[in-house]
Amino acid sequence: MRPDPCGLASATGTMFHSFDALTAFGHRPALLAEGRVVSYADLARRARDFAARMPAGRGLVAIEMVPDPDTIAAYLGALQAGHAVMPLAAGEARSGDGLVARFRPVACWRQQDGACALTHTAGGAPIHPDLALLLMTSGSTGQGRGVRLSHSAVAANAAAIADYLEIQPTERAALVLPLHYSYGLSVLHSHLLRGASLWLGAPSLLAPGFLPGLEAAEATSLAGVPHHFRLLRAALAQHPLPPRLTTLTVAGGAMPPAEVSAWAREMQNRERAGRPGRFVVMYGQTEATARIAYLPPARAAEAPEAIGQAIPGGQLALRCAAGQRIQRPGEEGELVYRGPNVMMGYAQEAADLLRGPELEELATGDMAVQGSDGLFRITGRRSRMSKIAGLRIGHDALEQALAAAGIAAAIWGDDAQIWVATEGPGATPDEAPDEAPDEALRARVADLAGIGAQHVELLACAPLPRHPNGKIDYPALKARAAQPAGRDILAAFARSFAPAPVGRGDSFRSLVGDSLQHVELSLVLDQQLGGLPTGWENQTIAALEAATPARSSAVPMPLLARALAILAVVVAHQTLWPVYGGAAAMVILLGMSVAEHRSRFLAAGDAAAFLAPLRRVLLPYFIVLAGYALVWQQIPWASVILIGNFAVTTPETRLMLPYLYWFVEAYVQICLLLVLLFQPTALRRWLSVSLFGVGLGLLGLAAALRLVPEFWPLPAGRSQFTLPWVLYLFALGWCIAAARSLPQRLLVLGLAGLVLPMAAWLGGNWYGAWAKYLSLLGLTGLLLFVQTVPMPRLWVRGVIHLAQAAFPVYLLHRLVPEVLMQPLVPLIPAWQFHALAIVGGIGAGVLGGYALGLLPRAGQALRAQGRAAAPRRAWQLALSGRGQ
Repeated sequence: MRPDPCGLASATGTMFHSFDALTAFGHRPALLAEGRVVSYADLARRARDFAARMPAGRGLVAIEMVPDPDTIAAYLGALQAGHAVMPLAAGEARSGDGLVARFRPVACWRQQDGACALTHTAGGAPIHPDLALLLMTSGSTGQGRGVRLSHSAVAANAAAIADYLEIQPTERAALVLPLHYSYGLSVLHSHLLRGASLWLGAPSLLAPGFLPGLEAAEATSLAGVPHHFRLLRAALAQHPLPPRLTTLTVAGGAMPPAEVSAWAREMQNRERAGRPGRFVVMYGQTEATARIAYLPPARAAEAPEAIGQAIPGGQLALRCAAGQRIQRPGEEGELVYRGPNVMMGYAQEAADLLRGPELEELATGDMAVQGSDGLFRITGRRSRMSKIAGLRIGHDALEQALAAAGIAAAIWGDDAQIWVATEGPGATPDEAPDEAPDEALRARVADLAGIGAQHVELLACAPLPRHPNGKIDYPALKARAAQPAGRDILAAFARSFAPAPVGRGDSFRSLVGDSLQHVELSLVLDQQLGGLPTGWENQTIAALEAATPARSSAVPMPLLARALAILAVVVAHQTLWPVYGGAAAMVILLGMSVAEHRSRFLAAGDAAAFLAPLRRVLLPYFIVLAGYALVWQQIPWASVILIGNFAVTTPETRLMLPYLYWFVEAYVQICLLLVLLFQPTALRRWLSVSLFGVGLGLLGLAAALRLVPEFWPLPAGRSQFTLPWVLYLFALGWCIAAARSLPQRLLVLGLAGLVLPMAAWLGGNWYGAWAKYLSLLGLTGLLLFVQTVPMPRLWVRGVIHLAQAAFPVYLLHRLVPEVLMQPLVPLIPAWQFHALAIVGGIGAGVLGGYALGLLPRAGQALRAQGRAAAPRRAWQLALSGRGQ
């Protein structure tokens, strides 16, 4: 074991039991987040400041483990102040509330209005002196079991991991694992123990900018679960592994041996090329703090199916059902672990936190064998069994057998039925062509299990839902199997994202939806779930299908802003009332949408993917343009090539559309400008590590263009339609979306307080300009600090309907009073005309939006018809003798 000069892993003390232990590494980098580097000295200072805010005495502190420096400092500070910590999953308020109610912490560090804040609670539960961590078992919610871990267990496990991985101060880990998960915490502990650094806030492995960001951050190691490595394999088609990445570690579930062999070869090939490279398979459980065993990299090629050997300081053994130790190689038994990192015991309620250590060894619940080579191999899970017709059927063994046949599946069941959820077609190539895929799979499973096919139920679910730690979400699958009729969320996603393939393992964020799709699906979910689930954008379709009806009625602030903005546009255009700023607000919301949903494509340099959502904007725009061209008997070429807002002509010439349509031109121009701006590799790297920093830079550039009047001299009244007059609003929306912490949000609000009044002054310094820009300042504050607005269910539905129709309303609303209602001008009072024009304009947009929504369904129907016709054509060719 490497020397530990600071005594951080002392078995008698706590991990990082003094601030000196952190400051011993001085100004070495500890954390990298959003382009900022936090040194060990700075981290120690932040932890000390947080510890000073803790209540006196010892108690449990609940910490929502957001992957940022402030939260990690809070975590360390709570430990150093003598408290125990209960990590909570980031962004899962409901499960966090349940855990807080059950275990009664003395203080909570949780997100409030998008930023973490410390609150003290009364009546905190007393805790045992040895207790350091209360972790929930993998995949459990607020109703799961708590695992009580001592200070010495945490320290010993961190030291063992740092030892066998040979972690050195020069290394930097990419933290993609959630920090409430024991695996993610072990990465944090083991690297801080050795003075190494961690890259926080890495984008999802699904993001095109992940590998470039990994390279820009100079990460040397990446820890993940098997699902992460499947995503990484797909990402390698676009970008190679960074040269500085020397270590890959996998745990959190069984990786198929073929994949282990492939990754081991890949890292060994790097060594042959003169660069260090190793792939380390690990095995562990939360009940053993994190790690129990590891497979030495040199043995991965010869034994890819093995979990390896016990970690330093631990011992592994096998026990038969009678409790006797198994000595003979190849004989199956339950895997038992003994070591200093074994838990104190479980906790079901707050009273359990006072209990002392209750275990000396851990019965893992996994069945295993030990080979003659000394390595251990998992064969299944004791609790993952069914007994049907007198036969014991291992669910894990069935999954592995299907995986070997190329079928990705999840198995569960009871003593009456086996359920099989599949990611792909059931039939395999060697099956009879006249046998239906489902029946072929059912027969195969029944044959493997030795039971009748009537005991096998199938569930199509592509891909399989997973927890944030990458493990298959069996509760979600069970809920899906028992799902009530009437929900068709998958079909709604498929319609919205057609023609891209959509599966139940996808989410809105993984599919990279745009703002129009966001509103469209918000309406569907509100209708089918009785309200929008918090953070639905990050939940898989399977999880949304299994969600319980919402208990509260509220509308997200961006949706409310979108609805009010288009209403302001329609009213202002019809009545000339001073409700200015609707279109400008839509530009701000557009900036938020691009930053949240499409910036990853800019970081990856994928211009085609970034520009793809423009189709949903340009299709209705060109339909409207074609209508004008037919009426005018002349093509408005300036609007066709989207430069009408450049003042190349006027609408009176009919060479461009009315000024109303400048929004589409400006939107397209902004998107093209962003593609050009992020051509340099250095800017793309910056974007991959700091969405907020890029937003500030973009706002600075855009504000300079806007605040220099002579930069863009145009005829009076035309400047407001140009790129410099709207780009800073777009950049402001980008900053709003990227601001995560309270200081960032306050900074954005402060910058808006400078830029928007200046724009009002430059915009003529009249009451209309001040009304417009001060209302935009108020909107900025609401978007920064208000997430949802409670209102009656009927109102929520109306707001979402209006928000969904916002763009078609924008395109069509003036056609109602200026074309359809012209015969009514001499017949009705002005106020009635205005009211009918407003209602009619909104109605026209709603109907237009509905008509556009039918296009994806029609496309799906045509594609389905084509797929159905293809087999028929093949059979016809075969029967006619022309298919040879």
